[in-house]
Amino acid sequence: MIETAYPAVDDVRVALGARSYTVRVGQGLLARAGAEIAPFLNRKRVAVITEDTVAGLHLESLRAGLAGDGIAMEALILPPGESTKAWPHLQRSVEWLVAQKVERGDVVVALGGGVIGDLAGFAAAILRRGVRFIQIPSSLLAQVDSSVGGKTGINSEQGKNLIGAFHQPSLVLADIDLLDTLRGRDFLAGYGEVAKYGLLGDARYFEWLEANGPAMAAGDKRLRQAAVSHAVRMKADIVERDETEQGERALLNLGHTFGHALEAATGYSDRLLHGEGVAIGCQLAFDLSFRLGLCGQEAPARVAAHLARMGMKRTLAEIPGDLPGRDALIGLMAQDKKVVDGAMRFILARDIGDAFVTADVPHAALADLLDQALATR
Repeated sequence: MIETAYPAVDDVRVALGARSYTVRVGQGLLARAGAEIAPFLNRKRVAVITEDTVAGLHLESLRAGLAGDGIAMEALILPPGESTKAWPHLQRSVEWLVAQKVERGDVVVALGGGVIGDLAGFAAAILRRGVRFIQIPSSLLAQVDSSVGGKTGINSEQGKNLIGAFHQPSLVLADIDLLDTLRGRDFLAGYGEVAKYGLLGDARYFEWLEANGPAMAAGDKRLRQAAVSHAVRMKADIVERDETEQGERALLNLGHTFGHALEAATGYSDRLLHGEGVAIGCQLAFDLSFRLGLCGQEAPARVAAHLARMGMKRTLAEIPGDLPGRDALIGLMAQDKKVVDGAMRFILARDIGDAFVTADVPHAALADLLDQALATR
């Protein structure tokens, strides 16, 4: 049963010994950011890294929330979009932090979606061999996934997230109110990561999403908080058991081997948002699982039906513009960071909520799946 009667703020603890921290999920967190962040500060100042769209919506609210507790703020505003997760903007961010005289005892704040969280977290990880940072995720995708777990980094021309470090935040403030400003497309892209949690390890959560997903998309904050909190709890449990992705944590990449390849194929552009790639990738993973005789036909059919009901992308035909051929896509998949000894690892499923990691995927089955998917374009 997924709880929907949450308190004003729901705390999810990520227990990692000396690197433990709390994810705070609720409304009004940005307005009281000063009170939330003050306990982590040695001096009353923070350096904020954000991007232009988020800055226009939320930066002054953050400034006011900090000022209420006497905390000064300087901000670096980067361009929006996945292309920002690259060397030039990482260098710009680190040099700016140095110019701001950010010390080892100070705190960097990442205000934005997954791109800013990953980039700012990586900048904090390498600045002075590691300074603390706080995540204020502004997108659904970042609230349920990328802000939690300590994965930071940037993309390479050869693939997504190939350059980075594990650097846990000191605090995550997931303000549900910030989701009100998302475009419909961005909310649904984030929902791809929400659905992923049910598909990989919690069939009852997926059933709950089937019943409540449309109302969430329509703006029900009670349901949004319930969905975010439950997903964060699931991720926290996995991260606690496998912080640096030596085993079980790889399950969180359900849909990502396909999705990352499609993002690379579309140039990390607005043609395909990350969460859209994940949703399509989850569908392909279940389709491949059925082809390999691992699950029944009902499982991929349910995935397709739910994504369709939510109005989400689920096929290659829904990606605008040209895509490379089957062999080129497989080549991009082979650059995935989950590759071990040259063998691609896939997250497949025996059923809804029962995913597993395997390298035992015949090339012919993968090729046939992609051939059929590309033929629908």
